[in-house]
Amino acid sequence: MKKKLLSIFTMILFITSIVLAGCGQQSATKEQEDSKSEKPAVTSGPITINQDIPDQEILSKGPGGEAAVSAKTLQLTEDEVNKIKEGKYKAAIVMHYAGNDWATAQIDGLKATFERMGIEVVAVTDAQFKSEKQVSDIETVLAKKPDIIVSIPVDPVSTASAFKKAAKAGVKIVFMDNKPNGFEAGKDYVSVVSADNYGNGVQAAEILAEKLGGKGKIGVIYHDVDFSVTKQRTDAFEKTIKEKYPDIKIVGRGGIVGPNDGEKVASGMLTKNRDLDGMFVVWDVPAEGALAAARTAGKKDFVITTIDLGTNVALDIAAKGMIQGLGAQLPYDQGISEAILAGYALLGKEAPAYVAVPAFKVTNENVLDAWKLVYHQEAPKSIQGAAK
Repeated sequence: MKKKLLSIFTMILFITSIVLAGCGQQSATKEQEDSKSEKPAVTSGPITINQDIPDQEILSKGPGGEAAVSAKTLQLTEDEVNKIKEGKYKAAIVMHYAGNDWATAQIDGLKATFERMGIEVVAVTDAQFKSEKQVSDIETVLAKKPDIIVSIPVDPVSTASAFKKAAKAGVKIVFMDNKPNGFEAGKDYVSVVSADNYGNGVQAAEILAEKLGGKGKIGVIYHDVDFSVTKQRTDAFEKTIKEKYPDIKIVGRGGIVGPNDGEKVASGMLTKNRDLDGMFVVWDVPAEGALAAARTAGKKDFVITTIDLGTNVALDIAAKGMIQGLGAQLPYDQGISEAILAGYALLGKEAPAYVAVPAFKVTNENVLDAWKLVYHQEAPKSIQGAAK
């Protein structure tokens, strides 16, 4: 009996260690994950995104050059929601990557809104930035016969045929940020929803220029793939610096393919350009790598700006570290928008081809308020503590 109990205890310890190891790979801590699950439940009334989001001109264009319609204009009335509930529809969420706070918030916003609409979420997949896995994920999801797919293509070329198969099967597809090549709005898909990525690139440039006092040498880490939204961020950043701040020189550029390439690329750039004063990194996860590289290089008074309010960059901003600001997306509200647009398609209601939420500037001065706006709850205690 003692041997049996010892064996059971050993197995429990083994399983626990695996679970803890898996949790350690996520960008959010347990405290933060618990916080993110505590969204206020809303069960009636019309569905809209947060109307307290500041109104700003949206500078981004859609993947086909479309002008943006503000996500704040989208709405499902209570009667429309009730009509959708009668259909007992099913939805699947097919992510390119689900390992960061941005993806978590998108999924949370989608799930909460679909629940209000009486739509069952039958699958959430993570392609881990691999196009071949996303193609396989789509095949697996289609076997569950969803009425809706919300997705972000890993690659607009290699995933196109799989998404085309879903469209031909009558699935209503709403895309995040980008669309597959050859797809036509209103025919092959419902709409594309994005942040104002160009506007956020401008914000990142303005913050970096201010922190450097309008002069210095900087590097740029860009996304070296065919992805319209990340390209708009970099284009906006570089154009703003070149046109408005002639005494700031971009002396180094390096491309990343995936989120874990940031430290390697930043390290190489800092080795070649030891007098760099700052750096722009195209999103928050590789920016964490750039931060590590700058620390290793012994940089002081170094300024990093980026896009996306992830947990680790928020901690550094709150603590007045090297990451001194960013342009934030509003991924939870983007998720709400995507669900609303899926509802439009189910109702036969005309949808705009491209929808965006406004850009949002985040610095040490407003990081706690920004977290609440971005994630729809108070900042985790760790970030609150760092801000004090």
